[in-house]
Amino acid sequence: MKTILFILLAIHGLIHFLGFTKAFKLAEVSQLNQPIGKTAGIFWFSAGLLFLAAAAMIIMKADWWWIIALSAIIISQLLIIMNWQDAKFGSIANIILLLVVIGGFGIWNFHRNFVSDYTEALSRTGKQTSNLLTESDILHLPLPVRSYLRYSGVLNRPKVMSAKITFEGQMHGKGKDWMDIRSTQYNFYDTPTRLFYMTAKMKGLTVPGYHAYKNGIATMKVSLFGLFPVVNAKGKEMNQAETVTLFNDMCLMTPATLIDNRIRWEEIDSLSSKAIYTCNGITISAILHFNEKGQLINFISDDRYDISDGTYKQYRFSTPVKEYRNINGINVCSKAEVIWHYPEGEFVYGKFNLRSIEYNVKDNQK
Repeated sequence: MKTILFILLAIHGLIHFLGFTKAFKLAEVSQLNQPIGKTAGIFWFSAGLLFLAAAAMIIMKADWWWIIALSAIIISQLLIIMNWQDAKFGSIANIILLLVVIGGFGIWNFHRNFVSDYTEALSRTGKQTSNLLTESDILHLPLPVRSYLRYSGVLNRPKVMSAKITFEGQMHGKGKDWMDIRSTQYNFYDTPTRLFYMTAKMKGLTVPGYHAYKNGIATMKVSLFGLFPVVNAKGKEMNQAETVTLFNDMCLMTPATLIDNRIRWEEIDSLSSKAIYTCNGITISAILHFNEKGQLINFISDDRYDISDGTYKQYRFSTPVKEYRNINGINVCSKAEVIWHYPEGEFVYGKFNLRSIEYNVKDNQK
């Protein structure tokens, strides 16, 4: 899709240089019969440059490419109206591009809520420093959890107050095709917050989604091109579900946060422990399973809600870990599945691959 848009913008931009060429008599332009003054020629040239600039921004993945493209379309269409007899068919390209620009604006505007939320949170935490996490901080944890933190390599490093995590992967619903996803999220642990922004491709169409969990209140919004709502979920079930998801992130992605005093631990055996996490008046629990290496290999909770059919239903939820990777000295889960345990059997609805993770994020992030 981006390649097609790039080609359309570039070709449409180059065509506008014909008006400039005719105005300044740089070459014979047989396609244009009406006279074009030099002032108009400069505008033809400017429109062409703007279209090319917008095309370049598509390749550079600049979110605000649509602003440049919209400026080009406005100038272009005014010039076409002035030279209607020769240039009227250029309106077709402008209409197509305008529709794409509207979609670009919708996605940018939808994404802006995510940017505003994480920028506000970073302004609170981004300049803070934290003490080192030491052996004495983990003595109260069950033995397998202590082994996991030692394996992860988080000891004698700064305690984690925030994290920026990016994933790529696939998701699908029952009876639906897999769709490719990319996500960026910010988690904050002084005031438990999870801000998860995802872009999915559904039948070639861009579908952004934003899960926000702040002060115990969770919302999930999914929108086609950021303009047409597909999902708008909220309520006590969503609040509880996202509390489970936040705690799941703590266990898999930010193990240093497992010293949090909002967690109550119960020992089960040498390779498993139960965690009861209370946040903003919501209490959830999970069973954590480990292997003899000290790796967390599965997270299981019965407190999460599935909304795939439009109603809230509580099923067992698990995230078996498939692979670990060392990133900047920390051994962290790099591949995992997300599974609903329906009465008829397990259903893998997501596969996530870690692209990057950064702890204690500074407030100059974009």
